[in-house]
Amino acid sequence: MDSCDCDCEPHLLRSLLVFKNTINHELIRSLHVYGLDEGKRNEVEREFVFRENGLYVELPAEPLLRLMKFPASQVLQGHVNGCWVCILAFHENSPPDFTCIPSILSVSRYPFRGSTVEFDVHPLRNPKLKTIPKLSNDLQIIFELSCKTDDKKSLQRSRQETSQVSNDSHHKSRRLPIPDLDLNSLPSPITMSDSSEDQESGRSSPGITEKKKRAPSGRIANIALSDLAKYFDLPIVEASRNLNVGLTVLKKKCREFGIPRWPHRKIKSLDSLIRDLQEETEIQQKENKAAALAVLKRQRMLERERESIERRPFLEMKTETKRFRQDVFKRRHRARALRSQGLSTSSN
Repeated sequence: MDSCDCDCEPHLLRSLLVFKNTINHELIRSLHVYGLDEGKRNEVEREFVFRENGLYVELPAEPLLRLMKFPASQVLQGHVNGCWVCILAFHENSPPDFTCIPSILSVSRYPFRGSTVEFDVHPLRNPKLKTIPKLSNDLQIIFELSCKTDDKKSLQRSRQETSQVSNDSHHKSRRLPIPDLDLNSLPSPITMSDSSEDQESGRSSPGITEKKKRAPSGRIANIALSDLAKYFDLPIVEASRNLNVGLTVLKKKCREFGIPRWPHRKIKSLDSLIRDLQEETEIQQKENKAAALAVLKRQRMLERERESIERRPFLEMKTETKRFRQDVFKRRHRARALRSQGLSTSSN
């Protein structure tokens, strides 16, 4: 692929991948795939610094994302490549869901190409994007394509609903019910009590459930990493209930913060090891003071590791901790085997 940073026509954008660094959250990398003549494609990689208290700056970018094992067309949002996590994935045949895109990449509906509306009238939701036009222009194009796709879908849906209603009315007019009446007597009037009973039975008919309300988008956007950290010790399903958001929304927030997997299992495993060491410390205090100090030292190390995982949940457990956990599992297995062997011997 040609790696030159050329200015390509906007309508030739085929893919756009935006990655966020999980260690330095101000570093952003983007991979732009443009279509060229004769079916060729040009991949351009860029790197930016998204300063919280300053303007955004583009840096010289060495090829890094282009060294991925997967082609750009197969990368989806949430994909992890080393210390980089994908926070936006656009492909020409599958535009992204803009309701799940981080606020740092948010663009407004205007201005479209050919529109007379200026940026000053309808600014970008993140005005700092104006300082890096090579990325903001492509984001605006993607958002414009997404809006046009949504308009086509809504128009098609309304046409289908209209045709369905006309078909239903046509069938109703052709198949009128024939009442079973005695022509020699007057029809009995429907009393108010009967009609009210019918209405009440219609309201309480089984099988009709109310649609579950979605959490407000403003409250979802205000969920911070510290809010998620309160529930890292719970399974992700229970955490979503406590946060009063859907499971899918919670997973998207995790990807936004660079959390590839919910850290419940790591926290639970560390808590179990810490409890075992606390019990071992109490036993060694009575028998061997030096051994008790060694056990206490390892307990403090595990507690510090647990705190660091709560602060940076994308971290993996240390290799030393994994080996210690494996030794604990082996000791427990041997103890259970000895107990079962002793029980079988005593029964015999």
